[in-house]
Amino acid sequence: MLDAQFPEWAGLPLKRVGQEGWDNNTFRLGDDLKVRLPSDERYVPQVEKEFNWLPKLANQLPIMVPAPVALGRPSADYPWPWSVYRWIDGEPASYSSIRDLNQFARDVAAYLQALWSADVTGAPLAGKHSFHRGGGLIIYDDETRFCLSGLTDEIDAAAALLIWEQALQSKWNQPARWVHGDVSAGNLLVKNGALCAAIDFGLCAVGDPACDLVIAWKFFSADDREVFKTAIDLDQATWNRAMGWSLWKAARSLYYSKKANIPHQQRAARTVIEAVFCDARHLGMLT
Repeated sequence: MLDAQFPEWAGLPLKRVGQEGWDNNTFRLGDDLKVRLPSDERYVPQVEKEFNWLPKLANQLPIMVPAPVALGRPSADYPWPWSVYRWIDGEPASYSSIRDLNQFARDVAAYLQALWSADVTGAPLAGKHSFHRGGGLIIYDDETRFCLSGLTDEIDAAAALLIWEQALQSKWNQPARWVHGDVSAGNLLVKNGALCAAIDFGLCAVGDPACDLVIAWKFFSADDREVFKTAIDLDQATWNRAMGWSLWKAARSLYYSKKANIPHQQRAARTVIEAVFCDARHLGMLT
C-alpha cells in the first residue's frame, strides 16, 4: 500500500511497533515516520478525527502530540483508511523511566489543563466514536453492575457499587472541554526522565473531563495522586465521576480477565480498585 500510494517512501525499512495501543497496528517507517492501521472496523472513525484535529491541538499544548503526514486509502489488501505520522522519540511512562514522579504528576496535570482549555469550536461531541469518553457514565451502568455481580468473591462488590452510584449522581455542568479519552502510562511518552508527549488520541472528544483523571488510580501512588489532584484543582463531584470511570474499567477488566484466566490483568485491576477504595474511605464514602 505504501509503494502504491506513497512511492516517495518506497524502500524505507518497516518494522512493527510492539504494544502501542489496542486500537491500531503500528509500524515504524524509516527513522522519522510511523504507519497506523485500525485493528477493527470500530476504530475506523478515529483515523480522520485524529488527522483533522491533532494539528489544531498541537500548538495549544505544552508537550508534543502526533503530527499527521498522510492519509492512506483502503485497498484490495486492507479495507479501511489508515494514516502516516511523524515519529516521536520517547518511551512509555513507567516508574523506571520517570526521574521525579511528583513532577511528572504536575506535568501531566499541566498538559490536561492545557488540553481542557483548547478551542472546541466545531469539535466532535462525545459519542460512539470516542466510546463515550467525555460522555455520561450512565452508558456503562448495566455493564458495571453486571461485572460487579460476578466479582462478589473477588472484591467488596457492595462497596464498589456504593462508589459507582455516587459517581452517577453528578454531571459536568460547565462548558464542554477537549478530553484525550485514554490518559494512561502507555499513551504518555517520557524522554530524559520527563514527560515529553501524549499519543493515541483516537478516543478524543469534547465533554466531561472526568474520564481523563483515571491515571490518578491506575498509575500514581497515594502521595503522587495527591500532588496530581492539587495541581488539577477540580471539584469533588468531578473526582467522584473519575472514580466511577476507574471502577468501570477495572471491574470490567477483572471480570473478563478472571474468566480468561489472565493473572497479570487481574492483579492490575485489583490494584486500581483498591486505590479507589482507599480514596473513598479517606473521603468518608465507605465506612
